[in-house]
Amino acid sequence: MIATHQFGDTNLSVTTLGLGLAALGRPGYINLGHSEDLHGAYDVKRMERHADEVLDLAWQMGIRYFDTARSYGRGEEFLAHWLQKRAIPAAEVTVGSKWGYIYTANWQQHADVHEVKEHSFSNLRRQWQESTKLLGTYLRLYQIHSATLESGVLKNTDVLSALAALKADGMHIGFSVSGARQSEVIRRALDVRADGVRLFDSVQATWNLLDRYGWRSFARSARSWSRCDH
Repeated sequence: MIATHQFGDTNLSVTTLGLGLAALGRPGYINLGHSEDLHGAYDVKRMERHADEVLDLAWQMGIRYFDTARSYGRGEEFLAHWLQKRAIPAAEVTVGSKWGYIYTANWQQHADVHEVKEHSFSNLRRQWQESTKLLGTYLRLYQIHSATLESGVLKNTDVLSALAALKADGMHIGFSVSGARQSEVIRRALDVRADGVRLFDSVQATWNLLDRYGWRSFARSARSWSRCDH
């Protein structure tokens, strides 16, 4: 079984390895071998069956953290259906999702634009309603999808107040980062407070041998942040 640990200073328990739904929830994705893995079968029902098979295997391996997002095509929907079909109690799994990108590919593998970033308050409100309608009490971690300095999301008082209200109601709040300015975004986010309390419970950062832009800032913040890659 995969080991579990406390998620930062929250009351959540997560496995050290999680599963993301980005490649499972939409026909077009950047993973190498994605089309070969799906055998060119992009029918929604067939892709959901494929997602079920992967989720079943992950569960058998002991994975108990699942990551998705509004822009992962039908990722939230597939995950929600699977959790319900398998009758998995909400207390036995931790689900994180993200808002801030709108899926625009319309289930096309080779769409010109697959997703569009929108960090507005209106989009937060809309996507929160969409996510909770699907995931309900399974949703425990809600994150800004790819926060950047350019989008202004970390200075948007309406957005930050809304996220603070969700946190006050018991939701854990985080953000993900990508690109060359991850370190700056992480440092800026560390300073965000709501009623004197740090707003963000987690950061989801890119790290691999070719992309370690945010690692130094992330490592400096290790005592107060939890890392969960997808």
